[in-house]
Amino acid sequence: MQHEDIKNQVKLIAKSISDEIIKIRRHIHKNPELSFQEKKTSKFICQILKKNNISFTTGVGGYGVVAIVKGLNPQSHVLGIRADMDALPIQEKNSVSYKSLNDGVMHACGHDVHTAIVLGAAIVLKKLSNQFHGSIKFIFQPAEEKLPGGASLMIKEGVLLNPKVDKMLALHVYPEFEVGDVGFRSGKYMAACDELSVIIKGKGGHAALPDKVVNPITAAAKMIISSKENVDKVSKDENYVLEFGDFHASGASNVIPEEAIFQGTLRTLNESFRSKVHEILKSEAEKIEKDYSVKCDFKIIKGYPALYNNPDFTNSCKQISKFYLTENAVKDLGLRMSSEDFSFFSQNCPSCFFRLGVANIKKGITHLVHTPYFDVDESCLEIGAGLISYISIINLRDRKIL
Repeated sequence: MQHEDIKNQVKLIAKSISDEIIKIRRHIHKNPELSFQEKKTSKFICQILKKNNISFTTGVGGYGVVAIVKGLNPQSHVLGIRADMDALPIQEKNSVSYKSLNDGVMHACGHDVHTAIVLGAAIVLKKLSNQFHGSIKFIFQPAEEKLPGGASLMIKEGVLLNPKVDKMLALHVYPEFEVGDVGFRSGKYMAACDELSVIIKGKGGHAALPDKVVNPITAAAKMIISSKENVDKVSKDENYVLEFGDFHASGASNVIPEEAIFQGTLRTLNESFRSKVHEILKSEAEKIEKDYSVKCDFKIIKGYPALYNNPDFTNSCKQISKFYLTENAVKDLGLRMSSEDFSFFSQNCPSCFFRLGVANIKKGITHLVHTPYFDVDESCLEIGAGLISYISIINLRDRKIL
């Protein structure tokens, strides 16, 4: 069967199950669950897989589900496809029939869309399992939104083994693109992310008696400014973010508080630079203690690593997408300083993480992720399920293009 014939078959099947994929997405959207609480979502995924005679295991890395579709010569090559499934602590403000039923919880990052698309792709690929060599492992992952990240937990529990995954693929909704468009970037794409937490303890008292107090606010301010200045000196051409967005010190105009608390974030695309910044920040904390006679409790909560898209695999997926969609529908992406725990997969095997357009300006579907009005043009579901299916089949049929 030639590529044109495969494309037509994939599109035909994806279209035939489009209504089913929409129903899946709406069910998940109406019943969102926070990170590490995805019990009902996991159960629902299993119901869909069972209904379509797709084998699976549960309880991987928490509520994770792993399904597999075997093609011809199933041990020859294994492609992994990941979908995250947790929601966010956001109150939905959309007026739609599938609005969240769970107060204060919403699928505001599109993980309901990801799960529905990958379930749709599993159905398509099950029907076309005689058209590719190898196997496809579908990884339905909990807790992308919360450290330590469900991806890291699933990897620790062996999700990339038995059978061993050779390459990983995932998509993410992208309201910056109109529905029908997709975006790719080879190499470094998304940043590593660390949380910074600082508590500086001084000696409180009357502001008019400076010789009787040790002002933690002054020490904290100095640490923030010095840290940013010293990191900037060694940054050269690095893409990074070092910012502090939270500061608390419960004093008054004439009252020096006992302590100052502030928090920040470090984001970088370079792991060695990341380590260098950690050392600078630790050194600044020690210097502040000495210079200001305060106690500095400084913590770095290490988050996700940088996300790296394997150039050969990503370029392959990009070219395949141009054939499945159109040349103009496939865009280039810029660097992104947000983080994503798919990066753990990208650190373990060649990976491609791409973006799926979900906006529709004419329909007013333009809100960004992590907002209470986020929604998608649901035609993206059929497009996404079909595209992932086609990328999978062609990569497993024609591995020489990798």
